[in-house]
Amino acid sequence: MVLNRIKKELRNFLKDPPCNCSGNAIDDDLFKWQAIIIGPIGTPYEGGIFKLNIEFPANYPFKPPSIKFSNKIYHPNISKLGTICLDILKSSWTPALTISKALLSICSLLSDPNVDDPLNLEAANLYKKDKLQYEYVVRQQTMLYAI
Repeated sequence: MVLNRIKKELRNFLKDPPCNCSGNAIDDDLFKWQAIIIGPIGTPYEGGIFKLNIEFPANYPFKPPSIKFSNKIYHPNISKLGTICLDILKSSWTPALTISKALLSICSLLSDPNVDDPLNLEAANLYKKDKLQYEYVVRQQTMLYAI
């Protein structure tokens, strides 16, 4: 059942990927995917190519997939190790969600960080204190690590 669900999601994802996203299974292992998010236009991530590693648990879709950034990204809700603080990847996950919806939510998070629930406290504090400087740092990090 799990494998059938992942196969179906992969077919749908390849046929109609979310805006600014692409991806595929890694080396025929349907439980491990790599995805790419193009930095949203109008954000300091614009032009960046962000790689994510996705791993499906054995009890998917009843448990969320693990999704982590593999290249460095400066964001209040993303740790220096690439871990993402997003409710639908934790307690708010439901079997009705898909990888496509999760990636769209991550894109939305890039556009609109939640500074009240940070994983990167430095980024959250800078965002709150000096948003222009925060955006400058994001652009610099994007140029260094995502282009």
